[in-house]
Amino acid sequence: MELIELQPTSNGLKGVIEIPGDKSISHRSVMFGSIAKGVTRVTNFLPGDDCLSTISCFRKLGVVIEENEQELTIYGNGFEGLKEPNELLDVGNSGTTIRLLLGILAGRPFFSSLIGDHSIGKRPMTRVTEPLKMMGAQIDGRKNGEFTPLSIRGGHLNPIHYKMPVASAQVKSALILAGMQAEGETTIIEKAESRDHTERMIRKFGGEIHKDNRTITVKGGQKLIASDILVPGDISSAAFFLVAGALVPDSEIILKNVGLNPSRTGIIEIMNKMGANLEIHQNEADAFEPTGDLTIKTSSLKGTVIEGDVIPRLIDEIPIIALLATQAEGKTIIKDASELKVKETNRIDTVVNELTKLGATIEATEDGMVIHGGSILSGGTVSSHGDHRIGMMLAIASLLCKDQVKLEDPEAISVSYPNFFNHLNSLKN
Repeated sequence: MELIELQPTSNGLKGVIEIPGDKSISHRSVMFGSIAKGVTRVTNFLPGDDCLSTISCFRKLGVVIEENEQELTIYGNGFEGLKEPNELLDVGNSGTTIRLLLGILAGRPFFSSLIGDHSIGKRPMTRVTEPLKMMGAQIDGRKNGEFTPLSIRGGHLNPIHYKMPVASAQVKSALILAGMQAEGETTIIEKAESRDHTERMIRKFGGEIHKDNRTITVKGGQKLIASDILVPGDISSAAFFLVAGALVPDSEIILKNVGLNPSRTGIIEIMNKMGANLEIHQNEADAFEPTGDLTIKTSSLKGTVIEGDVIPRLIDEIPIIALLATQAEGKTIIKDASELKVKETNRIDTVVNELTKLGATIEATEDGMVIHGGSILSGGTVSSHGDHRIGMMLAIASLLCKDQVKLEDPEAISVSYPNFFNHLNSLKN
């Protein structure tokens, strides 16, 4: 296993960073470009491992996709242009790829088999496969379709009226993609508001979808038209530098063209609540996804309670928020975040264990954690456990430690941020 040595920083972090393209939007741009009619061009695409898995799967389904640096050209032929794959569809480490792809394949009249890596093999799929079976798709897999490998034979789908038991953008998106191929109108009722990139992208590609509070309706038989996509910077990736800039003394970091979709800005809301010295410069509101430049400076922070409806809007940022809270004044409590247990790792236990190794005072609870502020972080050997967001959080933690940090399995970070260490080092000079 690879191991890198990370040193604390004696200087402030200063500079400007162009955050890489949003992972969620990059995934969806490939999927929608593939099921639309015509040529879709995608700029600022994130060439991370997860998004490359999505490209690989759609190529196996017969879609021609050309890659040129951070630009993609996708030659779509509509839903009906997808072909039965001759080999396994390998999603790698990507939960977004497998769950959304199941929604697309549910309406296709052919057979497919999907696999992923060791981590994907432990992530629950019944939350997607059960409602898709109710619509008429034939799906099987380990534990009756709960775990990969999964097989699916799609075809004629009936619409569904479905109340979601979990707040999940992946499950919602899978059902929307299936509903677009069903005969009639599908209704999905969200448990809590989750990120709405799929709904925005349907409209961008000329489709129709209606939302009333947490009730979403989508008509079947829709045809999508190719559309060029400019992917904004990923706020989940920006979060690591927002926290670094807030915590490292004498810092000022500017993050350019960051996506500011309201369903994703929970991290900004919480940092402001804790007292962060954070400025937002909103860009022109002509894009299908709002963007802006963020300036973060060293901040004096106070602990808070994080719970309820904000949780789905910052679920991926909770590991780095936990680090932020170790340096705030007072106690921070995170609740209603049991969804973290079924991410790339059990992120509640992993965050608590790894930050404890560095000297933080933090306890796991059934649905979150309690973090005591004012921790002096010492250093030591820690591991990403193959989880990109844990790896980046620990790299940021190393900046604050008294001694060297050794990080095991840093290559996991390439899933969502291949240039992370280059960008981090550029701020130290």
